[in-house]
Amino acid sequence: MGIRTRRARTHSKTHFVAFGIAGVFGFIALLAVTLALSLGAVVSTWLEDLPDYTSADAFLVAEPTRVYDADGNELVAYYTQNRRSVTLDEISDYVKKGVVDTEDARFYSHNGIDVEGIMRAVVVQFLGGSEGGSTITQQLVRNTVLSDEQFENSLRRKVREAYIAIQMEKTYTKDQILNMYLNTIFYGNGAYGIEAASITYFNKHASELTLNEAATLVGIPNSPTYYDPFTNYENCKSRRNVVLQRMLTAGTITQEEYDATVAEEIPLNPGELTDSESAYPYFTDYVRNLLLQDFSSDTIAQGGLKVYTTLDPAKQAAAEQACAERVEASGDPDIDAALVSIDNSNGYIVAMVGGQNYGNDTEAGQSSINMATTPRQTGSSFKAVVLTAALEAGMSPTVRINCQATIQVTPTWAPSNIERANYGVITLQRATAVSSNTGYVQVAEAIGIDKVADMASRLGIDSTIEPVLSSALGTSEISPLEMAEAFSTLANGGVHRNPVAITRIEDRNGNVVYEHQD
Repeated sequence: MGIRTRRARTHSKTHFVAFGIAGVFGFIALLAVTLALSLGAVVSTWLEDLPDYTSADAFLVAEPTRVYDADGNELVAYYTQNRRSVTLDEISDYVKKGVVDTEDARFYSHNGIDVEGIMRAVVVQFLGGSEGGSTITQQLVRNTVLSDEQFENSLRRKVREAYIAIQMEKTYTKDQILNMYLNTIFYGNGAYGIEAASITYFNKHASELTLNEAATLVGIPNSPTYYDPFTNYENCKSRRNVVLQRMLTAGTITQEEYDATVAEEIPLNPGELTDSESAYPYFTDYVRNLLLQDFSSDTIAQGGLKVYTTLDPAKQAAAEQACAERVEASGDPDIDAALVSIDNSNGYIVAMVGGQNYGNDTEAGQSSINMATTPRQTGSSFKAVVLTAALEAGMSPTVRINCQATIQVTPTWAPSNIERANYGVITLQRATAVSSNTGYVQVAEAIGIDKVADMASRLGIDSTIEPVLSSALGTSEISPLEMAEAFSTLANGGVHRNPVAITRIEDRNGNVVYEHQD
């Protein structure tokens, strides 16, 4: 073989090896590009149906709906979560610094995700330990806009969470994010947010927490059941010490503060938020039922609405006293009294008493049934409706009626005057003054019970008036609220207004979503 041939073969082998190596690297590069494009397409799909994280409402937590009286005093709060949000300046510095030192040491420097923290968590888990890599921002996202996915342990959820966290950091300051986080997290025992937790465990506001108390609360959300100080005190104390150690490492507290606090017991002092109790529960229950006609129960319990009502506290106090005195005067412990007072000029319900013993224990004489809104027989007070119908039909107040003691209306019904009094032949005006049953049955019979029912409806009574003459004597069941509405129409010169309990409703941002128009 000549030298030229050998050189040609060697040259071809060299080119073959070079082309082969290039081909391998090219294939790897092509595969990497393909995988990147494929992963990009998958990630793009994962991000298609994200919740609306651009709205501030998306990161707001469940807030109770608060109800106010006519003077602006809070009457009650409706909620499903024991929560009361506070601003950052209403939270102890120990809490704010302790949370950052424990949960996200680089919180003020990262952009929503902490790459270094993720890598450390991977290494720790590889070595058999356990450590989370989520930032405070990611945890906030998980607890709010992605709450429906928070227990989904998938790459999809983590990608979505990280993406929203990065976008969130472009919109809000770090302090705003920290504030939202502290108002969101669950501390166990029904307490959501740092203020509720402070009251639940230490019966004080979040601004008043000591280092010991703050470190205890900072540690609980990691596992609210395992670190519950009421049931797992030693676990909670151990976790508190971990928090203190991290605060010491970060330079937030001194060695002396650390040593002194570690040596202390946790000063538990259980308390509870009581803003779900109302001084006027029958009225606030009535308001809640009105709200349910336009809002879902979830919105009422979590939407942070502000509901302004017509209740006048001075008139309500007078109404409560009047009912209590009537019940006491009766001498019968089984009697209850109800009262509704309406401002004739606008229909506002200024007072409502639904009973004297609000509760659910019927054996103890308690009841949550609102007698002010519950239909009952009205008795002779309904004669005013009959009289109005008669006057409209053209009957004169001077017409004379035989108001004898008893009158046989049907073979089975013979109504009598009270104590069987025989008033003889008297005018309609006089029959009204003495409230003659026999006289009013004849009035209803003369004009027709259908006219009585029609008048009742026009005055504002929605309950059914039975088409029988006995209805003239108040046997049909009508609520005190309806009767107050009807009498208010009469007192207002025949102008009817629906009873009003709510004057204005605002959403959690102060926007007016409803305002009563006369």
